[in-house]
Amino acid sequence: MRIMKKEKNKQEKKTNRYDKGQIFVKVTAGVLAILMVAGTAITLVYALM
Repeated sequence: MRIMKKEKNKQEKKTNRYDKGQIFVKVTAGVLAILMVAGTAITLVYALM
């Protein structure tokens, strides 16, 4: 029983810590998604003028 509790605690600690690379990937993906939406919107506005 004690071994299972220790393993569970280790897993919880790992999920709470974020890897710098993981954060970088998420931020980059968010920026690219914003650029894609903005590009599409600008293209539609230009095409409808």
